[in-house]
Amino acid sequence: MNPKKILFVIIDGVSDRPIDGKTPLDSASTPNLDYFASIGINGIMDTIAPGIRPGSDTSHLALFGYDPFECYSGRGPIEAAGAGIRLEEGDLAFRVNFGTVEGEGSVFDKTVVDRRAGRISDTDDLVEAVSKIDLSKFGVDFVFKRGSGHRGAIVFKGKVSDKVSDTDPKEMGLKVKRAKPLDDSEEAKLTAEAINYFMEEAHKILEKHPKNAEREKNGLLKANVLLLRGGGKVRKVQPFEEKFGMKLAFITGTTLIKGIGKFIGADLIEVEGATGNKFTNLKAKFESAVKALETHDVVLVHIKATDELGHDGDFEGKREFIERVDSEIGILKNLDFSEVCLIVTADHSTPINVRDHTADPVPVAIVHEGVRVDEADRFSEFVAYKGGLCRISGKDLFNIALDLTNRAKKFGA
Repeated sequence: MNPKKILFVIIDGVSDRPIDGKTPLDSASTPNLDYFASIGINGIMDTIAPGIRPGSDTSHLALFGYDPFECYSGRGPIEAAGAGIRLEEGDLAFRVNFGTVEGEGSVFDKTVVDRRAGRISDTDDLVEAVSKIDLSKFGVDFVFKRGSGHRGAIVFKGKVSDKVSDTDPKEMGLKVKRAKPLDDSEEAKLTAEAINYFMEEAHKILEKHPKNAEREKNGLLKANVLLLRGGGKVRKVQPFEEKFGMKLAFITGTTLIKGIGKFIGADLIEVEGATGNKFTNLKAKFESAVKALETHDVVLVHIKATDELGHDGDFEGKREFIERVDSEIGILKNLDFSEVCLIVTADHSTPINVRDHTADPVPVAIVHEGVRVDEADRFSEFVAYKGGLCRISGKDLFNIALDLTNRAKKFGA
């Protein structure tokens, strides 16, 4: 008998808190998602734990059988891996946003007016210019690469410490923060000094860059500051195939999720037109997933735009994009569910009225031969909780999938 396959479809941030009794997901017309709910077993899930607001990084680790409390050291290393930076144990990595600052004086005297620089995306020449900064007087080297959109990642190498604070104030209208040592070690003090020097030099370069002069001329925000956050030292984890004896593939246009894949040893399948925004090629993603099941035991399709639209507070945009997802996910109805276990869920909620991740549990539907089909007939926050899975945690989900596909090992005699 051929080994059963597992297909995850993670619709990032798809669930919400109700506004006047409605959510984008519950309001959307989703006949295909509803079909999967009606032939599967359903429930709600706390990807980390009740009341704990999940990051996309920590939640994905949990969903694929890793305890984030043990292996997570910060989002920076994962973002860096996704950006294609070669990491070594002990490196210090940060997530980076291109942002916009205004004011007089040093970069730390200036106010952040946009943390995404108008959602700039063409940053290659800016990255190249900043990469010429010399930190050798601190005994530190660095690698800086762009990510998707306004994002990037930077890795500091040498005698560096992760006991330093971020430079991103996390809110607009506040001044850029200085990196501060968080303990009394010489490594922390030196690392903070190197980061602050880098921040100043990067700002000088970006402020005078021809691309920003052109953007200002065209009425666009200048990308004249780099905002660092999510710093952490690189840790090694047991690769997924070694841990579970299964080949894993990720299909995503999002740098962070690519980083999660690289972090745990997944194969990254590149799909033309697969982006981390609402223009992503959903059809190609799902077609690639079906094909990937021929060569891999576990496949992830990650869809990002629902989360972005939640962060933007765009109710109608989120509802319309969910309907797009539904129209394309119908191809998965042709799968043989005696051979494939399909899991449709989210990594966290991103409510329109919060514009950020919350701990509200997410809906989950599992379709596979032999599941105890329940009475849930729609994929919705308002229906999923009635299903037979009841309320589970993220670390439970992969174990459930292993059991349903007869890959689980018995505990005890």
